[in-house]
Amino acid sequence: MAVTSPISERSLTVALLLLTFATGLADSISILVLGHVFVANMTGNVVFLGFWLAPRTAVDLTAVVVALPTFVCTTILSGRLARHFGERTRPWIATVLGIEIALLVTIAILAGAGVLHYHDDTKLIMIGLLAVTFGLQHSSARQFGIQELSTTVLTSTIVSLGLDSRLAGGTGARQKLRVVVVSTMCAGAFAGATMSRYVVAPVFAVIAAVIATSLLIFLFGPAATKSAAPESS
Repeated sequence: MAVTSPISERSLTVALLLLTFATGLADSISILVLGHVFVANMTGNVVFLGFWLAPRTAVDLTAVVVALPTFVCTTILSGRLARHFGERTRPWIATVLGIEIALLVTIAILAGAGVLHYHDDTKLIMIGLLAVTFGLQHSSARQFGIQELSTTVLTSTIVSLGLDSRLAGGTGARQKLRVVVVSTMCAGAFAGATMSRYVVAPVFAVIAAVIATSLLIFLFGPAATKSAAPESS
């Protein structure tokens, strides 16, 4: 299913780029602090799962067994939520991002207070909540129909970057957007990795703040016009 953006194409792009940056932040923390698990990029988790299933492997990927099915179940609930709101796009995306913010603030508080830890079984609660957060985000963002801005997956964006380039005989269309998307994810990962050397719980609050900024754009950004509908390829 696809939805019509309630805001202009430029504003939508900025809002989704912020969510992409948030993904880089979150996955950097999950990989560097919580273990061999992605909370947003499920492609990596499928590969990790294959490692875990291999005979005589010493890698403990219990976190992946939590993150992957939680993410999938969340996308099912997300689909039902989107169909419940129907064409009321603005309240739908506000609800989705509001849930994300609430979950991230909860994680920041519980981790900061020492209720959840990064190196024992309580981290699985953190991983599960993060998988819910980014399952909601990915399944919602992709419905705006901008292929490059799913906010969590870059493989198709990078493939298109080369495939449609002038070097490959293409037109080079949308190359700037694709480079910006990849750079944004990389910047988020860099920021998360840097901050994780000093703090962890506050990073979740930073992610919540980034998503909150995206939410404000969806709520108060300039309204879309018929000629400003985003491209779907």
